Amino acid sequence: MRLTSYGAARTVTGSKHLLEVNGHRILFDCGMFQGVRRDAETRNRFLPFAPDRLDVVVLSHAHIDHSGVIPMLTKQGYRGRIYSTCATRDLCALMLLDSAHIQKRDAEWLSKKSRAFVAPLYDENDVRTAMQRFVCVPYGESFEIAPDVTCTLHDAGHVLGSAMAMVEFQDNGARRRLLYGGDLGRKNMPILNDPWVPGEADVVLLEGTYGNRDHDPIEQMDQKLAEIVQRACAQGGKILVPSFALERTQEIVYALKRLETAKAIPSIPVFVDSPLSTNITEVFRQHTECFDAEIQRLMQEAGDPFELQNIRYIRNVEESMRLNALKGPAIIISASGMCEQGRILHHLRNHAGNPDNFILIVGFQAKNTLGRRIVERAREIKIFGINRPLNAEVKVMNGFSAHAGRSELIDFGLRFKDCAAKVVLVHGEDEALEALEGALKDRGMTNVMIQEEGKPFEL
Repeated sequence: MRLTSYGAARTVTGSKHLLEVNGHRILFDCGMFQGVRRDAETRNRFLPFAPDRLDVVVLSHAHIDHSGVIPMLTKQGYRGRIYSTCATRDLCALMLLDSAHIQKRDAEWLSKKSRAFVAPLYDENDVRTAMQRFVCVPYGESFEIAPDVTCTLHDAGHVLGSAMAMVEFQDNGARRRLLYGGDLGRKNMPILNDPWVPGEADVVLLEGTYGNRDHDPIEQMDQKLAEIVQRACAQGGKILVPSFALERTQEIVYALKRLETAKAIPSIPVFVDSPLSTNITEVFRQHTECFDAEIQRLMQEAGDPFELQNIRYIRNVEESMRLNALKGPAIIISASGMCEQGRILHHLRNHAGNPDNFILIVGFQAKNTLGRRIVERAREIKIFGINRPLNAEVKVMNGFSAHAGRSELIDFGLRFKDCAAKVVLVHGEDEALEALEGALKDRGMTNVMIQEEGKPFEL
């Protein structure tokens, strides 16, 4: 049994983990690298393994850093199945097509800049071909992914349809279990159920995105959001929310719904300026089986959790552009979550220089992204190649994060202390992974290691 990570090892993007067992090659996730453009372009274009030699792919969830180069697999010869939950499949159908549009625009820009043709990573046809390989399975139902190798998906509580994958197989005559945790969610988060509580395992791949810090309690987020809305209304400012189209947008709208229902905020126009976010919200409405009891109760009492008294979901470019001339306070929720592309760049260009405005950061911002520079409160930020002042007030609300915080990661890892599992830390920057490794070892877990990219090891 051998494991090699080709992404999300000492970094938080590009998840690709290859398990080789009993002659079978199983790939967990096939995500896109994000960050420095030149490096990301190379790493996304050239896969570090032969797709046609893979036997099966298991996808934990639809976020692009976990699913974004799946079309490259089929484009380069993969003909096997891609297993996921039904919600993940439906989300990928939208998100990968959106990614194909982005690849096309990026390729056109690079071609113009270099004065030589640059092909996009993949196109819409590649996405459609990849989607034909998907097989969706419900939580808790075991299925065979290779001879005498079974897999069961369990709710990870991270985003809609997210899953941990428990793989069971024979190894030298003994039955073994490997748990790929994917991205681990948090307890008591709105919309989704709490993460599944696992039993024993022999090997655990555990993410460490927030291994060095905890989040603010989710219970405080409504109050903090209400205070920002009240201030924006008082000073006539805009609230710009760079938001991931999947989950974070829906969480913010649902939070505003709770505040509106409780009459805790004044009336304020809300614009979800993202065709992808709008389409994904429809997928949420189709998969209420993933919802927890809290949102089910609100739906009975107040109706659609993603509709407000004054909300508009924007699809076309012309309507988006009209927001530039919008007067008075408003909330504009727009992709992308790390401010690397999308309509949020236009809103930042127009509004980041106004001290009456707010930029509300509600998700993790990777190194070398515009979002990280905003979090670090740079005096100027470069948008469309031009430096612009950052005078808007930056508010970071990491309590909305869909990733487990340090304490939750430690608790999850310690579940495997008594069974002496090998805990392999992935999906995190160095400081976070090293802090989590130290915390687990301090609590008596000696069989913990940080995964190194591209370096296989025997389990």
